[in-house]
Amino acid sequence: MAQTELKEFDLSVLAPNGLRRGRTTGSCAAAAVKAALHLLLHGEYRSQVQITLPDDTHYLTVPIQDSRRLDLQTARADVLKDGGDDPDNTHGATIFAEVRRNDTGQIRFFAGTGVGTATQPGLRVAVGEPAINPTPRNMMRQAVADLSGNDQGFDLTIGCVNGEAIARKTFNPKLGIVGGISILGTSGLVEPLSLASWIASIEVYVRVALGNDATSIALLPGKIGRVYAKEILSLPEQRSVQIANFLGDALDFLQRALTEQQRHLDVLWLLGHPGKLAKALDAVWDTHSSKSDMAMNVVARIAAERGLNNLLVQELEQANTVEAAIQRLTNEPGSQALWMDIEQRIAALVHTRVPAVKKVEVRLFDLQGSIVGAGRARKGAAFS
Repeated sequence: MAQTELKEFDLSVLAPNGLRRGRTTGSCAAAAVKAALHLLLHGEYRSQVQITLPDDTHYLTVPIQDSRRLDLQTARADVLKDGGDDPDNTHGATIFAEVRRNDTGQIRFFAGTGVGTATQPGLRVAVGEPAINPTPRNMMRQAVADLSGNDQGFDLTIGCVNGEAIARKTFNPKLGIVGGISILGTSGLVEPLSLASWIASIEVYVRVALGNDATSIALLPGKIGRVYAKEILSLPEQRSVQIANFLGDALDFLQRALTEQQRHLDVLWLLGHPGKLAKALDAVWDTHSSKSDMAMNVVARIAAERGLNNLLVQELEQANTVEAAIQRLTNEPGSQALWMDIEQRIAALVHTRVPAVKKVEVRLFDLQGSIVGAGRARKGAAFS
């Protein structure tokens, strides 16, 4: 899509909760790449650049803090990370890109000072790769395409000033990301999280989902499971509620609403990644990483109870993420039965918190959205 066809996303317009949106580290890196290319290819020092957002319908105007040539083949640009009103460890950090020509005809990504490198499996990038997630990489590729046409031979080194110190305040060391922060973002925008207003909004969405005497609704901690809810369960969009980390609050809102309405709900679906939902088996109902440990011990404990061999159980305990545990269990005899057991245990525990629900069904997915437990339901078989 041509740049002229895009609409500007205006960050001065407040989010629905009255707070200010911000730019992801991915957007900052893409803007730094584009500003460096303006200097490297055209000799232009830009005070701001426009980057295409992942929705391919909007662009974002990003101020450039500084840009300079490092040599005849390399230029650098710096962008100040502005996370808006969202509490964010990288807010105020300087994200930089060093762009250098190469003779491979390829775009290659490197971790500069302050950006980490993946050392363990289970992440969105392969072991040995810089911790730059897929969406930011695509945004940077688009920035290169905007200015260079068919000339795609560039090395993109992305860094963060003081990034190694910032990363120590995050989960990166536990995830096996060493040397600095991750370059993240799926939309290019930071949506400001006011906990009180977010939790209040979940109650509203739960009540909307229950409208018109709905017999089945779904609660989703994230985007994983949305396709399943729509295409397999045939649930209308308003019947699926995004609950973020607030599983306990969402269940309490559901039980309260059903009690007030003096009715029951036939089926409650919980759809998501076991990294979130399995935490309930440790009595964790706020699944934010700052409030709880990761769920590998839960998975390992149940694996041991099911008689999986001790070496495998130890590997699950030592996995750096639950996604890595999922990958380790791939093709292991009994792995699907293990995940189904975890699903059933979560469902039974959740059911004690929402007695006005007749049946709780849990489906667990990996990060690619593939089911890891119970078999795929017949499309249209669910209540709606």
